Amino acid sequence: MLRVAAVSMHFGGVKVLNSVSLSLAAGDSCGLIGPNGAGKTTLFDVLAGERRPTSGQVFMRGKAVEKCPAHARLRAGMGRTFQIPRPFASLSVLENALLGCQQHPGEGILANWFRPLRVARVESAAQARALEILEFVTLANLAHRPAGILSGGQRKLLELARVLMAEPALILLDEPAAGVNPALLEVIIERIATLNERGMSFLIVEHNMDLIARLCRHVFVMSAGTVLCEGKPEEVARDGRVVDAYLGGPLP
Repeated sequence: MLRVAAVSMHFGGVKVLNSVSLSLAAGDSCGLIGPNGAGKTTLFDVLAGERRPTSGQVFMRGKAVEKCPAHARLRAGMGRTFQIPRPFASLSVLENALLGCQQHPGEGILANWFRPLRVARVESAAQARALEILEFVTLANLAHRPAGILSGGQRKLLELARVLMAEPALILLDEPAAGVNPALLEVIIERIATLNERGMSFLIVEHNMDLIARLCRHVFVMSAGTVLCEGKPEEVARDGRVVDAYLGGPLP
């Protein structure tokens, strides 16, 4: 599903990513962990098309995409959520979810004039799908309320709903547990697990190791812009190099 081959990202003389390589199979769910400043978010930016790497390649389903813009990668099946969701506060929850719909004919001026019935059919189908997804993420009762009233955890769920509207095969999740109360965190974990069981692939950046252990079969550990080690969650948790990376040195 995803292969990262020797990707580096330099900002001037600063090497934020240094020859990062990893791969993720179709239907897999992998974690990406490491201390703050390890390069995890920059790697996500490169994978999602927000930044072009200084060197290296990114393959999605065997096709090189490192030069493709973000919207092209989304249409190819790679979706992304953000650590801090920023919904359009004045739009309804439903309208925010609908923003994830791809290739809607109503986005073109001519279709609205010459094919209004087709535009109306697509819009009706999109709204029906958006309501189904909002039901799945437990936000259906808030569909017509402004998104600005949502709590932090509910905004994370809305972010997931919006990316699901694009029907991705792979979702890059950036800290889905950050700032979420325990009750909503359980909902988020359950929904991600359900989607993974249905065949959707995930690469998850997270500091919450309980979430990583419950959702991920394989974990990559980053430190100082490189992949320090990888393995099963319980294996990397016992690795002395991981302890050193998080604590800044070995325990006395």
